[in-house]
Amino acid sequence: MKYLSLFGLAIVLSGAFACSTKQTQEPIHEDINLMIKAEKVAEHDSQSIFRYILDNGTMQVELSNYGGLISKIIAPDKTGKLENVTLTFDTVEEFLTKPNPFFGATAGRIANRIAKGKFELDGKTYELATNNGENHLHGGLVGFNKKVWTPETYTNDSTVGVKMTYLSMDGEEGYPGTLSTTLWMELTLDNTLRIRFESTTDKKTIVNLTNHTYFNLGGMKRDVQDHEFQFWADAYTPVDAGLIPTGEIKDVTGTPFDFRSPKILADQIVANGGGFDHNLVMKTEKSDEMKHFAKVRHAESGRVMDMYSDNVGVQFYTANFVKDFSGADGKTYDKHWGFCLESQNWPDAINHDNFPSPILNPGEKYEHTIEYRFSVEK
Repeated sequence: MKYLSLFGLAIVLSGAFACSTKQTQEPIHEDINLMIKAEKVAEHDSQSIFRYILDNGTMQVELSNYGGLISKIIAPDKTGKLENVTLTFDTVEEFLTKPNPFFGATAGRIANRIAKGKFELDGKTYELATNNGENHLHGGLVGFNKKVWTPETYTNDSTVGVKMTYLSMDGEEGYPGTLSTTLWMELTLDNTLRIRFESTTDKKTIVNLTNHTYFNLGGMKRDVQDHEFQFWADAYTPVDAGLIPTGEIKDVTGTPFDFRSPKILADQIVANGGGFDHNLVMKTEKSDEMKHFAKVRHAESGRVMDMYSDNVGVQFYTANFVKDFSGADGKTYDKHWGFCLESQNWPDAINHDNFPSPILNPGEKYEHTIEYRFSVEK
């Protein structure tokens, strides 16, 4: 283990933080650029909220144990200029008091939508909050994005990160079973932001966890319609007017959802008659394979982001419902100012027998890994 620091400063620890976070005393080696800063910034429900900055000498990731939140990603452009590339607030503290459309949040127990907030499990009907019209969205009124996770920092020769745990009790937000979840958020020396989830349950339940960061590789100067997207997806799941999947699995050929060759987003938005909020099919069965889901390029800045995951789908969302939102650095975010790549099981899967199952049984382990790999093309 290495001693953790940032900009030559020792890690800032409060008494409460020291109880839940490992401290190490060995000096950092000169050839290792991985560093972390931790700062207590608030309390919520008598629990400490921390802001962390992960730094690998090239880029930085700011996150928090409030909501398993990624609040900022600072990445260089082709000239070396560092800029934030996520929609966010100026401070972590603002996430506790200001409504926002899931900026950077961990979404769960079930990410995305459940039709009419209802599902059946072993003959019993469960009713959840309908917080998105008549449907349930991203875990309900107080989902994982509003929970305080128990944090612990870690580092090795190639990775620095924060491990967080949360225990969701039986009946929370209407879901069955006590669900124990561990979340790792880490930055590597090769500019990969890796997110890993593991969950177990004491009772049959459903699980679908993801991260909901809104990216803008241009550094928040304008919307993302000038970004180029490529997805390795041959199919998508069409939706109804409420954005609930119809149950059909449709070939992307000849549709605006065909991103198998690189496409400029603006052209596809026009072809689709508006933005995207759809699940692209990456696999039809679950497996451990880390598949290349997407590549996003921004020519002006030179920034590139490749996404890999072991899951079966990715929700491609182009911030269709963001309007006149006061964000960080005095910027006003508007429609299409960001995009989300939410690695996931297919939406409303519990209500579609032909979709991959979101059911987790006692004795099983839910596992999910996402990687966002950042680079620059000049």
